[in-house]
Amino acid sequence: MKLFVAGLPADMDEAELEEFFEKYGPVKTVSIARDRATKRTKGFGFVEMENSLHAKTAIQTLNGLGIGRKNLLVKEAQ
Repeated sequence: MKLFVAGLPADMDEAELEEFFEKYGPVKTVSIARDRATKRTKGFGFVEMENSLHAKTAIQTLNGLGIGRKNLLVKEAQ
């Protein structure tokens, strides 16, 4: 199941994002959207998890979690 994740801190990288989600199950892929010119994060990304049950648990647990001054938005990608 592919998840949309928004509210990412500017200094978070793919490895850190994967660490957040692998606590809930195996992660297939992680990608953070970046500006082409500056390579800075756009504040959102995608996480694909192997199992939909684990993905739903991650959504319930991580959605709204405060990281720094932001709260994560985690939902199934459309």
